[in-house]
Amino acid sequence: MSTVRITLYSRPGCHLCEAMRDTALPLARELGADFEERDVDADPAIAAAYDLEVPVLCVNGRKAFSIRVTRERLRRRLEEEPR
Repeated sequence: MSTVRITLYSRPGCHLCEAMRDTALPLARELGADFEERDVDADPAIAAAYDLEVPVLCVNGRKAFSIRVTRERLRRRLEEEPR
C-alpha cells in the first residue's frame, strides 16, 4: 500500500505558510501521510511556478491548494486520494 505524499511549498517568515503547516501537518500525521516542507525560493523552477501563490500544498505531486486551506477541505482531498 502506498502512502500519500503531502508537500508544502513555503517561505520563511510567511504567516500564511505557518497557518497552512499548522493545518496540514497534524492531519498528515493522523492519516499516516508523508509530509515534507520545502522553501519555494531554494529552487528557481519551483519559485517561478508558485511565486505569488505561496503557500502551495501538493498532494502526490499535484497542486491541491494555495494560500489557504481548512482542515475539512484537506481531509476530504486526502481521503479521495488513492493509496
